[in-house]
Amino acid sequence: MSDDSDKVFHPGEIVPTSGIYECDCGQSHRYSTDVKGHRFPPVQDGCTGSGWTLKAASHPNP
Repeated sequence: MSDDSDKVFHPGEIVPTSGIYECDCGQSHRYSTDVKGHRFPPVQDGCTGSGWTLKAASHPNP
């Protein structure tokens, strides 16, 4: 996996790595992003987070 796990991606940005992303609010809201190249969705209603962090890549590099 690249260093994408340290970055916060904001709604509307292009997904750089397919995988499972978690909201950065700390309440473990999860969103599965399966396709690299799609755009990140908005955070959930009522969530205090501002973006998404990569928790598990779908196809991690060996």
